[in-house]
Amino acid sequence: MMFFVDILLFSNYKTDDLVEFSLQDFKGYYENYRNKIEIKGGICLDIQVIEKEDINVVGICWNGTYSQMGTIPSLFRNMEQRLDEVSYQTDEPVLIAPFHSRETELTYYVTKPVEKISQIPAGMVGFTIPSKNYVFTTYKGSLDGVENTYLQMFSWMQEYGYEQDHHALSLEIYKEKYKLQNANGDLHFEIYLPVKAYKKNNQ
Repeated sequence: MMFFVDILLFSNYKTDDLVEFSLQDFKGYYENYRNKIEIKGGICLDIQVIEKEDINVVGICWNGTYSQMGTIPSLFRNMEQRLDEVSYQTDEPVLIAPFHSRETELTYYVTKPVEKISQIPAGMVGFTIPSKNYVFTTYKGSLDGVENTYLQMFSWMQEYGYEQDHHALSLEIYKEKYKLQNANGDLHFEIYLPVKAYKKNNQ
């Protein structure tokens, strides 16, 4: 279905226009196309590789097993209630949720970006997320589709030669403007999976 749509897009060009449509144009179009995959439910997932600079954060931390992940929404409510306690907040209207997955459990943070780490409130932690390359996408949909989106991202990484950096934190970023939407179960947030150097498997 997706490839058929792409053919229709090309069909909008006139014959004379196609003469001017260079090989470089086609390569650029193809690179954009191949970074889009279709996930369960017919949703088109746009995947990119980007670099993020250092981020200072302060927030709350939780450790638990995967069967206890139902606790995570309460972490966001707790953090939102305590935001006024966090000093030196940046103007960026987001909550950043770094996490580290292990075989049987995970560590999950809900944090606010800050200009500097100082005067950390009781029961919170502060740390710097180092500059890193990430495989990135934006998820839009119900909770049921989140796991499949992660699986599709891992598949994309394997196909195009990106190895996950298991020593680095993955990130979920939740923007303030989607707060009510997320609370109602219509999720909208960004996913960042840390990667090592690009491996040219196909060359």
